[in-house]
Amino acid sequence: MDLQTAKARAKELVAQMTAEEKMSQLVYNAPAIERLGIQDYNWWNEALHGVARAGTATVFPQAIAMAAAFNPELLERVAEIIATEGRAKYNNSVALGDRDIFKGLTYWSPNINLVRDPRWGRGHETYGEDPCLTATLGKAFVRGLQGEGEYLKASACVKHFAAHSGPEAERHGFDSVVSKKDLAETYLPAFEQTVRAGVSGVMGAYSAINGIPANAHPLIAETVRGDWGFDGYFVSDCGAINDIYQHHHYVETAPEAAAVCLKAGCDLNCGDCYAHLIEAYEQDLIDEADLTAAAEHLFTIRFLLGEFEPERPYADLPYDLVDCPAHRAQNLAAALETAVLIKNENGFLPLDPETTQKIGVVGPNALSVSALEGNYEGKASEYITAADGIRRVFTKADLRVSPGSAYLASEANHWDGHRNMLSDGIAVAKRSDVTILCLGLNPQIEGECDDKEGILLPDAQRQLAEAVCDVCENVVVLLLCGSSVDLGEKVRNHAKAILCGWYPGALGGLALAKLLAGEANPCGRLPVTFYSAQRPLPPMADYSMAGRTYRYLTEAPVWPFGFGLSYTTVVYESAAVSAMDDTSILLTATLKNTGARAVNEKAQVYARYTDSRTATPNFQLCGLQPVTLAPGEEATVAIQVDRYWIKAVTEDGKRVEPDGEITLFVGGSQPDERSRALGAPACVALELQ
Repeated sequence: MDLQTAKARAKELVAQMTAEEKMSQLVYNAPAIERLGIQDYNWWNEALHGVARAGTATVFPQAIAMAAAFNPELLERVAEIIATEGRAKYNNSVALGDRDIFKGLTYWSPNINLVRDPRWGRGHETYGEDPCLTATLGKAFVRGLQGEGEYLKASACVKHFAAHSGPEAERHGFDSVVSKKDLAETYLPAFEQTVRAGVSGVMGAYSAINGIPANAHPLIAETVRGDWGFDGYFVSDCGAINDIYQHHHYVETAPEAAAVCLKAGCDLNCGDCYAHLIEAYEQDLIDEADLTAAAEHLFTIRFLLGEFEPERPYADLPYDLVDCPAHRAQNLAAALETAVLIKNENGFLPLDPETTQKIGVVGPNALSVSALEGNYEGKASEYITAADGIRRVFTKADLRVSPGSAYLASEANHWDGHRNMLSDGIAVAKRSDVTILCLGLNPQIEGECDDKEGILLPDAQRQLAEAVCDVCENVVVLLLCGSSVDLGEKVRNHAKAILCGWYPGALGGLALAKLLAGEANPCGRLPVTFYSAQRPLPPMADYSMAGRTYRYLTEAPVWPFGFGLSYTTVVYESAAVSAMDDTSILLTATLKNTGARAVNEKAQVYARYTDSRTATPNFQLCGLQPVTLAPGEEATVAIQVDRYWIKAVTEDGKRVEPDGEITLFVGGSQPDERSRALGAPACVALELQ
């Protein structure tokens, strides 16, 4: 069904409703209207990295991990599987008459906010710190989830509009004070790009933008629907409309809050404040035209999903597809592509499963399932932890496992929480030829409502890690986390190798073990900057981009955005512009794998430009292309660059052609000095004429 047909059918259906019936449909748990053949429908569902909160599903690597793959095609394939499983679960629940929460086809994913601060607890739900990477991956996820058929396979919803990335504890009344430049250059582009690509939903944030709550902001009508041409539905975050009078104090009453949001263009309330629309209507704060417009937006989506068709689309997808062997195989492939090798001293990895005799697996993430899952997760049929995976791959090794510490607490005597495990971890490490230190965080430490106090590895784990380094020469760190973590100088320097696995999904432990053994070649890249804990961070409440992320950082980080090693070396031999017009640039680059292992190389294009009218980024990612190369293979690849990403943004928020020079860099990393010092090959530079 095309959009115009869906709109017409929605208009016809809504015209038959009373004002009260229209109001009833503007809440997430919309009731049935039996006389019109409308079933009850619950809009709230989640699919961040798999169908969430509704029982069994394939649990893919967390969003930040999939961002590290630097591969939009991978994300699109993952989203296609999520939509397939979502339809299969929907078919089953509808057949059983279950239309409850988390059973519908409107998924409030992906999260395309940017990680401007490494302490933000929800950073692992996102695609990292860069607007181009986030927009590119966000569009891929939307394409995969919504499909390209006659009907939407599922409905995607990008969140949280806009300028929303902490502090979590203050989010219900927080005001994001943002300059026009930062808003246009950093906080809005991913929303613009995904809206223009056809996403069917946008969710508003809890916070305000320059004094106006997000769900009542003129940006909804003027920019999202006006400038960008959005045809979908706009939904509040859950409880956010209550915040408008309870915490923002933007208005005084619930009816006023409901009215100001509805009139601004917020069609759907996740929460209960739209129950007060009847009072707002009676007080002439809204009129029936406001109700009609919102209801038409919502029913357009329901028609596009095929809800009212005699033969429901995708009804032939059976429940057997949920977490099936083929989907688990794709899950494993995704996890293999998302890990980032950030240190490999003298080629210490890969380890040989045939000759490695005694392996210690030590740390609180060794046997952790929560560190596989991330948040907004489903429940997989099988979980393989780091220790489980190493046991499966290194079958000839004498393997011992110890948590060694709790995640956070380090009391010497805590009988109930078993926190005093340090000596046990040291014992395992001391007897081992190689110790795999499984360190990091979990979603209980960083997550919704929980920002990190700092970025240094928690004391208990750092004490364990340093003690292990004292008794074992050969230490490999497996870092499972969703954000920038500083291991501390002693551990960074002593470890022979460091592999960042993020929250790698249900089969993540097997993927990490295969990477350690060289059964696969690490190919991920960092989607966030890893900072030093010694560097003072800007105040978290400050939304200025000055001094934040690789684009405006003023000193060298520990590990840079875009960086990642592998077990081979790819040399970028040349690059050239093959075509160019007002909207895009087509580059060709010649790469050669000079090593003995196949590699999935992540070619990246960065722009450096000058503009006398405004500050410009150090570098700006503007294109990326995965390239598979056999040992010794040379290939010439095409990389598309959208000129949108190499325009300067002036202080008044206008995106303009730079008035200075533009240099493009093509390589496997940023063209920064720190990446070179860490072992990344040089980039090829070319001047745009």
